[in-house]
Amino acid sequence: MQEYIEFLKAHPMLSLAWIGLLIGLIVSVFKASISKVTTVDNQQATLLMNKQDAKVIDVREKSEFKKGHIVDALNVPLSEIKNNQLSALEKFKASPIIMVCNAGMVSSQASQLMVKAGFESVHNLKGGMGEWQSSNLPVTKSKR
Repeated sequence: MQEYIEFLKAHPMLSLAWIGLLIGLIVSVFKASISKVTTVDNQQATLLMNKQDAKVIDVREKSEFKKGHIVDALNVPLSEIKNNQLSALEKFKASPIIMVCNAGMVSSQASQLMVKAGFESVHNLKGGMGEWQSSNLPVTKSKR
């Protein structure tokens, strides 16, 4: 125990950094445990789409969406979700929704906004389109 105290005294900035990281980890684990958004992998997402008729919402920009997206996905960019322009999605409030972006980070933020807007069953695709495509799952391109 004496060695820890000596280390803390000799390296206060490093000690504060470790304490900050520990607090950040605890907060993120706590937030994830109480969040209404669930993270799903490719297999779970496919099951949701096939068995529960889940709707896929792609939050990438239109140009990225046109290059390739999950079959039957709707393109609703994050900017529209932030501005609460969700009229096209109102009919899906009670249905399962899978949010997708490039890597799963932007769609995580969009998922939280969707839950705040009253959507009941929101899921975030782990790894986003990058992982979806690397798993050789079906992708379609828009001609519009």
